[in-house]
Amino acid sequence: MAASKSQPERGSFVRTQVAALRQLPGLEVELFEFPPGARALAKAAATLLWRYRGHRFDVVHAHFGLAAWPALCVSARVRALTLHGSELAYRRTRLATQAVLPLIDLPAAASAELAEAAPPARRPYAILPCGVDLQRLVPKPRPLARQRLGLPLGEPYLLFPADPRRPEKRYDRALALAGRLDCKLLVFGGIPPERVVDYYNAANAVVIPSEREGFGLAALEGLACNLPVAATPVGNHPHALAGLESALCAPFDLESWAAFLRPYLEAEERRPTTRDRAAAYSAVAMAEQVADRWREAVAQAEQNWHQGG
Repeated sequence: MAASKSQPERGSFVRTQVAALRQLPGLEVELFEFPPGARALAKAAATLLWRYRGHRFDVVHAHFGLAAWPALCVSARVRALTLHGSELAYRRTRLATQAVLPLIDLPAAASAELAEAAPPARRPYAILPCGVDLQRLVPKPRPLARQRLGLPLGEPYLLFPADPRRPEKRYDRALALAGRLDCKLLVFGGIPPERVVDYYNAANAVVIPSEREGFGLAALEGLACNLPVAATPVGNHPHALAGLESALCAPFDLESWAAFLRPYLEAEERRPTTRDRAAAYSAVAMAEQVADRWREAVAQAEQNWHQGG
């Protein structure tokens, strides 16, 4: 998930979690990231084997099933793995993930829905999503955000917070919705992480018509910027959006979604107050859960070692 010039946003949610973990007392965290692809996977294994020879970590925590394989090249008391969904969507990567799970001491998934769909593991799955960077994702005046992006002030915009090239995100649905509402559509994909906050704040509303989500971080990022959100009931969306008047969590339907969004497009600056809901899923709060699970797993490993001895 290492970033690249064409995809500077790739892996940003993992880097956000690492930054949050580094804020917690009593932890030292190193990050090793590499780009996708079979060659990069093999190179990562060789690099890890050389870089950390003779070194033993308390925990080696991989994100995504394939990354767990090169992570085996590093000595650890506890091996953890967080699944994010895409590794289970395709037969080859699902089989590779399933094969490594017997070696994982702390299996985790980004949402309860994903844990239910995951292959059986040695232990029950922990639910360990990454979380929202509340320091970066903050509400800002819409005119200021549009000025920074060079967008006109008076036109309505929807935000599709995903790369259009990812078919499971259903860009086609977002396009149809924008056409039905006669508004323009902002999209992610090739957007530097530092510009993401401007895209959220420039929009009237956020639309997430995905077929599947590992967690649903974009919905929470929209809430952190006090924006209305329309999303399909996948990943964590039903829990994150429950009870909010300015949120729609329902299967995609062009007419009902358009009816929900239209009032927010017609108002010049209609912003709900939803940031408190996003705060419950902050990067720091989620990192604290990760750290707690690490400590529990290390304590269990020590107990097993003493019993074995």
